[in-house]
Amino acid sequence: MKRFLPLFACVWFLAACSSVPEPRARIQQADALAASKGWLPSPISAGVFRLMRYTPAAYVAGDQLTVYIEGDGLAWINGQQPSSDPTPNNPLALRLALAHPRGNAAYLGRPCQYVGADSAGCAERYWTHQRFAPEVIEASSQALDSLKKQFAAQKITLVGYSGGAAVALLLAARRSDIAQVITVAGNLDHQSWTRMMRVEALAGSLNPADVTGQLQNIRQTHFAGAGDRTVPAALIIDFSKRFPSGKQPVVIVKPDYGHACCWAENWPQLLREAEALPGQASGSGEM
Repeated sequence: MKRFLPLFACVWFLAACSSVPEPRARIQQADALAASKGWLPSPISAGVFRLMRYTPAAYVAGDQLTVYIEGDGLAWINGQQPSSDPTPNNPLALRLALAHPRGNAAYLGRPCQYVGADSAGCAERYWTHQRFAPEVIEASSQALDSLKKQFAAQKITLVGYSGGAAVALLLAARRSDIAQVITVAGNLDHQSWTRMMRVEALAGSLNPADVTGQLQNIRQTHFAGAGDRTVPAALIIDFSKRFPSGKQPVVIVKPDYGHACCWAENWPQLLREAEALPGQASGSGEM
């Protein structure tokens, strides 16, 4: 049987996968990154999980909130061995959140990241083949409700990185308070992705490509890296083409970017690029 490979987990540091820091060190790294910008961690009880949020220690409540959703983290150690704890070694969505240029922002981790893989509700399947299971999306939706209440927000912009992009779209398809979705190197159609990569299907996971009808009227911008070998840009463009003419989301392909580089370094500029686009494009805008 084919095994699901750790493409979201180790692609940018393959040479170091044999010496990945222990979970505590990965948590401390994220805490230190957040603290450098005055952000603090606090878990949210959501469904069967505890999801970690990072939020600014000081903020002014407002109608608009941007929530950044982490990627799949350290899901696998190698092609045969799932990780014992999915806390990311490179929390790229957290780096994006900390680079948010203006307005209220918050960060949301995925199930079992940062809270201990032995926490209530945690099971290996939730960071391997059932990472987008219905109960995962339900828990993430409950966490959004908590963040909305915390910030007194009415509308939410979701920014999803890698596998977090799928979570963002699945949330947007079921909620009425999502103003827009921005994805970065996102796995927007995991069925096509597993076929392309010749790896085991994510059985038990919901797929954003199956809910495009519910997403047609939501503003979307999808960033892709031309050099991304983990989620090739072609898959993201193909996702956009699933929408009717006149409602196809914009896809911005960055020529020198990969799966991890260079999104966080240039995030304020990339956000300005997304904001300058029309509300809904009639086709893919590639750059």
